[in-house]
Amino acid sequence: MLNPEQRAAVEYCDGPLLVLAGAGSGKTRVITEKIAHLIGRRQLAPGKIAAITFTNKAAREMRERVAKLISAEAASKLTVCTFHALGLKFLQIEHDRAGLRRNFSILDADDSDAIIKELAPKDLKKDQLFMLKSLLSRAKNDGLTPAQAMKAARSPAEIEAATIYDLYQQRLTSYNAVDFDDLIRLPLAVLEADAECRAGWQERLRYLLVDEYQDTNNAQYRLLQLLAGERGRFTCVGDDDQSIYAWRGANPENIDQLARDWPTLRVVKLEQNYRCAKRILRAANTLIANNPHMHVKKLWSEHDDGPPIRVLECKDSDHEAERVAAIAAHLAEKHKAEFSEMAILYRGNHQARALEKALRLARVPYHLSGAQSFLDRAEVKDVLCYLRLLANPTDDSAFLRVVNTPKREIGATTLEKLGQLAQSRHVSMLEAAHSDAVLKSLAARSASALAGFTDLIEGLRRDVKRLSAAELVEEILRRSRYGEHIASLSPDPAMRERRLGNLRELADWFRAMSKNGGNAGDLAAQLALLSHADRDDPGNALRMMTLHAAKGLEFRFVFVVGCEDGTLPHEGALDEGRVEEERRLMYVGITRAKQVLTLSWSARSKRYGEILANQPSRFLKELPETDLHWQGRDPEADAEAAKETADSHIARLAALLAD
Repeated sequence: MLNPEQRAAVEYCDGPLLVLAGAGSGKTRVITEKIAHLIGRRQLAPGKIAAITFTNKAAREMRERVAKLISAEAASKLTVCTFHALGLKFLQIEHDRAGLRRNFSILDADDSDAIIKELAPKDLKKDQLFMLKSLLSRAKNDGLTPAQAMKAARSPAEIEAATIYDLYQQRLTSYNAVDFDDLIRLPLAVLEADAECRAGWQERLRYLLVDEYQDTNNAQYRLLQLLAGERGRFTCVGDDDQSIYAWRGANPENIDQLARDWPTLRVVKLEQNYRCAKRILRAANTLIANNPHMHVKKLWSEHDDGPPIRVLECKDSDHEAERVAAIAAHLAEKHKAEFSEMAILYRGNHQARALEKALRLARVPYHLSGAQSFLDRAEVKDVLCYLRLLANPTDDSAFLRVVNTPKREIGATTLEKLGQLAQSRHVSMLEAAHSDAVLKSLAARSASALAGFTDLIEGLRRDVKRLSAAELVEEILRRSRYGEHIASLSPDPAMRERRLGNLRELADWFRAMSKNGGNAGDLAAQLALLSHADRDDPGNALRMMTLHAAKGLEFRFVFVVGCEDGTLPHEGALDEGRVEEERRLMYVGITRAKQVLTLSWSARSKRYGEILANQPSRFLKELPETDLHWQGRDPEADAEAAKETADSHIARLAALLAD
């Protein structure tokens, strides 16, 4: 059932291959079918294949789809993971070569931010601190050491970032810890410097498949180079028209770089779209044709034309939200559609506020993507830090989070003194807390509380090998009396039960993860890699998310709101000349729609307390006029809009009366 281009991409395995896969062209199917082809026809051992994606959700879905094509035993031996998970696997095996001790910790973003803030000059403003973190992260994503970052620095801000980078890495080394950026940077450094290790990993992973290749940064590209070697046995699947992450380090030039580094590169284009109505594809093709291309492609579809693309001209953001909510309610009634088939996409999260209000008034259930992650909840982070400390007693960041959680009357003065003593003795804070000499230097009450904490940790550490990860979570809660801590913080019974339920869910996660093996420390490291990817099922609810978050998803009905200059394209992008990436972002939004697409813009908006007049997005003017119905310009579209608004108001009144 593969089309000719998909089949060509699946069957070519003898050299480097780039698959330019347009939106909705079946790229995931190509990757999964190719894995089955490599195992079944090319007789390659499953353990020699690695498929690399950018999200845990994508990796999970790919693994599930592959499992339907090959045996369960073969599927269990495959490496299907994110770049960061592959880096973690490498470091767990090669920790000695990377200068790490076994059971190293992975610091989360909050831990990293806290260290950088502590090391940075105290008078830095919030935006300056953000810039400092960004420059430091960019240096790591370019694979630079602190010394190389200092050598490459050209501005005072870059020099300061390189200085902090050096201090920051010293701190991480003392903690026996890495951050997310190190999960790529350190394997890259080892593979570049160690020919024996490089040859071993090229033999370990004989074929690589990289999904969403256009989103790779410089360090990830170099990692691919080193793992693939001169033989270039890889398939990279990507779409230059969907490269929308330059702001976080992605380099769309990596697509062109492949041909320069591997002159024998074969290119296959997937242009048949299986998702969108023809009218939507025409609009997408016309829009993206305004960007320069090294590899020109044009999507086509066998679907019907579909209804015209509706453009809503609204008075302001509140009016826009009311119109969108009314249309969503009407579509659900008219098409007997599930709300889960609908999505509202926007450029920035601040646009969600007016929409939420309007959707609630219209009785439209919605799910807001990007809300607080399960792993970001305080009680979950607390227990994970206990596990980190049990696996890695040198993890001072984890120590500082849990030493006084629940409250143990260990004050900031005690911790500051403990930190100074630990630093002077070149030991971790937990090790320093064990020292009789250190305890004698503290007030009796503080010393007693600290000794009680170290006894708790030592007791738990003795049970690490005996207990499963899930049992260890439950034991931490019991011995630390964390449940009582939750009760003291949450007098509301419902809130208390929700927080305790989160901890039970955490134990269940570990129970499920432990089926694949691994100790508590390994499982905690894997859990640290989980992003905000969809772990929660939103049910029958309209999805609200940014355009960036929507990539890879599809919906029957799509609204793209805020289509005015200054919002989409973003004001900052206009000032900095980054219109091409904003156009790609609009292209991504358009191609999420399968059947019905609605675009909206507001004539006025409020920014910094000032009312501003807006102009329609320049991207609206780049769409084919014959495929658009502008509300306010088209009598037929206006009549339909009036009916939808009236129907929505009647339905809302009926619901209110029913209550």
